[in-house]
Amino acid sequence: MNTDFTIRTARQSDTAELSDLFQNTVLTINKRDYSQAEVEDWASCGNDLSRIEEMIRTHYFIVAVNRQAQIVGFSSITKQGYLYSMFVHKDFQGRGIASMLLDEIEQYANMTGIMRIMSEVSLTARPFFEKRGYIVEKEQKRKANLLSLTNFWMAKGETK
Repeated sequence: MNTDFTIRTARQSDTAELSDLFQNTVLTINKRDYSQAEVEDWASCGNDLSRIEEMIRTHYFIVAVNRQAQIVGFSSITKQGYLYSMFVHKDFQGRGIASMLLDEIEQYANMTGIMRIMSEVSLTARPFFEKRGYIVEKEQKRKANLLSLTNFWMAKGETK
């Protein structure tokens, strides 16, 4: 168990930090798999802080924090089992943070009776989710802000 990071529920006061983490991660990490125009368009989705505030209110929304209380990752899932977000800070990749977050999300799903988790997963994140038992159900194009980006509808668990 990684003791350098802890998981807690997101707070409204986290909104600006979450937006920065999202935008910087997309612009840095996801440029491996997407064009500059695509990552810039995708990152612009983080400009609307009210959308993040709404997700904190309506989703099971968790953050990973380091010992300095810096948010180093976040994830959220709806009551219907839609894994809406999973991002790890660009400077904290490869340290088990995504696994910690997904473990917590899956435990929450199990405890609340969610039998199937679905998500729209980027090209970049697809290998991580496949290793965790998620299956690609279809490749698709989804509009970020202005541009349509390739991603994958993936799921894990029983169909209802």
